[in-house]
This record gives sequence, structure tokens and C-alpha cells, in this order.
Amino acid sequence: MKVIPRQFDAGRLVAPKAVPKNIAMITEEELPPSTGGGVIGGVPGGVAGGSLSGILGGIVGSAASAAPPPPPPPKAAVPQRIRVGGNVQAANLINQVRPIYPPLAKQARISGVVELSAVIGKDGRVQDLKVIKGHPLLVQAALDAVKNWVYRPTLLNGEPVEVSTTIDVNFTLSQ
Repeated sequence: MKVIPRQFDAGRLVAPKAVPKNIAMITEEELPPSTGGGVIGGVPGGVAGGSLSGILGGIVGSAASAAPPPPPPPKAAVPQRIRVGGNVQAANLINQVRPIYPPLAKQARISGVVELSAVIGKDGRVQDLKVIKGHPLLVQAALDAVKNWVYRPTLLNGEPVEVSTTIDVNFTLSQ
């Protein structure tokens, strides 16, 4: 009984234990020349004018139709500015200057809320301040006070970032 050496073991190629003395050469016979005027790479006995490989559109799985590899994932970048709600950002307030109640608004017994849109810089200072709504007699006092507020810098992944938020300044008359 002749033992055939294993070439594969558990899906892995195994090196031979001894080099053979004689190596058999395998030769293939050449195909006879085609007289039908077919296409190079076509099928013998195929249909004249047919498509290459018999499949419309060409060879399936050819290198030309292979999709390029996906791009590498982008690095996580720290955003330039994040949006934070007014209540969350108020907890980071370090220095809050109280607004001075305008005398004319006091005499007219005007009270209410001035809503402001603000950008708090990386250093915690108010950089950009815009009025969203509020009584015209109270707006300037609110702007003057909030310009001097200082916040603890907001960190994102350990890096300070600018914060876009809304600030409400309440004006109430004491009874």
C-alpha cells in the first residue's frame, strides 16, 4: 500500500519531508485554430457577435469593476463651538455682575426677562452677545452686566471649547 503524503493539515500547507527525485511535467495540448472568426477569449462554438464570456456587460468580477477600498475613518476632531443649554452653563458661572435696574424702568414699574444669545470663549469670557427678546428699557442694563460675566472654561475631551448658549436676565421689582 502506497502512502500519499499530506499537503494540507487543518487548512495549512505542510512542507514536504523529502524532495522528490523525479518531477512529472504536465503538458496541455494546444487548441486547434478557430475557423469561425470568433473573439479572442471567446467560447469555442459560441454565437457570432455574442458578448465575451457569454455574460452581458463583460466578465463578472473583473478588476475594473471592483470597488475601491473605503477611506480611513476620520480622526475625532474637537469642534470649534458647542451648544449648551442656559441652565447647564449657569452652573459654570464664576463671576456674575448683577445688572443695575434702570431708574426709568423702576419709575414705570417695568419688570421682565431679557433673553440674550451669547458665545463664551475658550477663556470663559463672554465674546459675542446679542439680544433675542426683552423690554427696550431693560436691554442695555442686561447687556452691560452680562459682558462682565466670567465662566469656568468648558472642556470637551480635555480641550477648552467655545460655547454657544442663551442667558436670561431677570428684572423684578421688590414689593
